[in-house]
Amino acid sequence: LLFCFQVAQKCLELGASSARHVVSDMNNLTSAQNVIEDARNKLRGLDYLVLNHVGGSGRFGPFQGDMAAVTSSMTVNFLSYVQLTVSAMTMLQESQGSIIVISSLSGKEAPFTLSYSAAKFALEGFYSSLRRELRLREISLSVTVAVLGYIDTDNALKIIGDKITMQANPKEECAREVVRAGVLRHREVIYPYWSLKPLLLGNHKTGFILTRLNVYHHNL
Repeated sequence: LLFCFQVAQKCLELGASSARHVVSDMNNLTSAQNVIEDARNKLRGLDYLVLNHVGGSGRFGPFQGDMAAVTSSMTVNFLSYVQLTVSAMTMLQESQGSIIVISSLSGKEAPFTLSYSAAKFALEGFYSSLRRELRLREISLSVTVAVLGYIDTDNALKIIGDKITMQANPKEECAREVVRAGVLRHREVIYPYWSLKPLLLGNHKTGFILTRLNVYHHNL
């Protein structure tokens, strides 16, 4: 609750005419749906839907067969995203708006975060397919997927800590890149740029490499 209030206050400090926050339990899909209903009632429309919440993934470490963690992670980090999208779809189509989905390099392939990785993998499959479907139906609604590496958010630093040697990347620069990609209606943004390296090394097909480079450099 305090964090939501701080974000709203920061928006006002940066020049927003108004800022509202809604507290919701993303482990409850009805609660997630109510967030959009609140936005509909207060804003009367929606231009951008930014999906960036995270939780329910369990600890960072070897998978011990904890199905509760898998179920919770899939609900919070995938199903609630879909619920928010479904609930907001009419407003976004009316405004010809944008959906910005925060995914992770963990959604490609990452040990010690299996529950989280599974949810992010599902996110990319769903939203990449949704983007293609909207295009085939000639619906002017953009879908941007942000594939992020290790970012120095409080939550990431707390969970990962010194368990990896990789240096965390600045959240401020990351936020700018995500906003830029969303505003320009890019299909994908990868941050930091060096995150491309493990993606390319993990797949030796030339077509895959060219596609990844084109996606990063151009609005395809």
